[in-house]
Amino acid sequence: MPIMADANARSLDIAELIRRHPAEIAEILAALREEEAVELLRRLYRRRAAAEPLGEMEPDEAARLLAELNREDAAHILSHMEPDDAVDLLAELPPNMVQDILSRLEAREAKELGELLAYPPDTAGGLMSTEVVALAEEMTAEEAIQELRARAEEAETVYYAYVVDDRGTLLGVLSLRDLVLARPDTPLRAIMKSDAVALPVTMDKEEVAHVFDKYNFLALPVVDEGRKLLGIVTIDDVIDVIREEATEDALRLGGIPAGEDHPLDPPQSSVRKRLPWLMGLVVLNMSVAGLISQFEATIAQIAFVASLMPLIADMSGNAAAQALAVAIRGIAVGAVDWRNLPWLMWKELRVGIFAGLALGVEIGLIATLVWGRPWFGVVAGIALCGTTAAACLTGATLPFLVRRFGLDPAMISGPVATTIGDLIGMGLFLGLARAFLPHMA
Repeated sequence: MPIMADANARSLDIAELIRRHPAEIAEILAALREEEAVELLRRLYRRRAAAEPLGEMEPDEAARLLAELNREDAAHILSHMEPDDAVDLLAELPPNMVQDILSRLEAREAKELGELLAYPPDTAGGLMSTEVVALAEEMTAEEAIQELRARAEEAETVYYAYVVDDRGTLLGVLSLRDLVLARPDTPLRAIMKSDAVALPVTMDKEEVAHVFDKYNFLALPVVDEGRKLLGIVTIDDVIDVIREEATEDALRLGGIPAGEDHPLDPPQSSVRKRLPWLMGLVVLNMSVAGLISQFEATIAQIAFVASLMPLIADMSGNAAAQALAVAIRGIAVGAVDWRNLPWLMWKELRVGIFAGLALGVEIGLIATLVWGRPWFGVVAGIALCGTTAAACLTGATLPFLVRRFGLDPAMISGPVATTIGDLIGMGLFLGLARAFLPHMA
């Protein structure tokens, strides 16, 4: 039976449900009305099957459901969640509720979660789990395997094991393959990789995602300034970061910087998130209106000029948007930086010139055939060619300049580039129209 069909049912077979993957149960919880979801969560809790589905949900959704349970049940569920998932959920709850829940946990668990909550959520420390296998350097391969077997249930992942000294300093990393294939009496220092890639605990989560992308690891250790092993970040946490950043960038490119705008949000919520930016753009676009007003006499004498103004403005925005997308994507994945700007500008200028020539010839021929005025076709063609080249150059350059001032290119660049493109396009088109007015009248 499809998941959504189950979610619409008032009564769910709990025995059948708990045999499903936790991610599927999480989808069902998210699709139910809140009171129904809370009741289902209580039923899952009684079957000791609530922790994993909550860990698969969005933290804010999971926190809303958990807050409806009594504190003792909530604490019990959190104690069975992965520490990093539990901390994400706790971060969405009011501070007094967090303290109440922590006070009901075992001292060790409360201390662990409290320490993780102290790290900013947008850092490696905020992403990590402290359930990591650390092995003493004097161990042999056989002793390490026995230790892994004994600690397998408490570790978040055993794809890798980490070798530390008696102070907890990270010395190297072991893959299970190397460990299993080694002779039983081989010391760990002989088979470990001492140049282990590690994440500083203060590293920004976007940089963490770039490191995972670069090295293709399933997990990476997190260390402090002295390289003391603190925890581990796994690939599932990084996938969440990538999804969040992609969503955030997409919304900011669309002019929604005030937080996620869900398709099913109430209208007043969406208006609150979108309207301030739209009102700001009205002020920004007044510059274009002011420019056009300077050419009112020209437009009045040859009114057909106005028919191509929307096309010129639209094409400038389209060309700028293409160059913006390439530049912002390059910045986001670390493919280009400030040093590459001159080359990128030269490349996009050539793209704009070549594409602009083709578009200029196209619009010039269309304008000549439609209005029977060759000079109008020449003006339109030159204007579109120049506009396209300028828009491509602007779109490629602006994200770097915006980032240089510490601002978000995804949020600022689009509207500014579009306005600059409109100013250049309208200015060039109407300026040429005025210059060639005797030939077109």
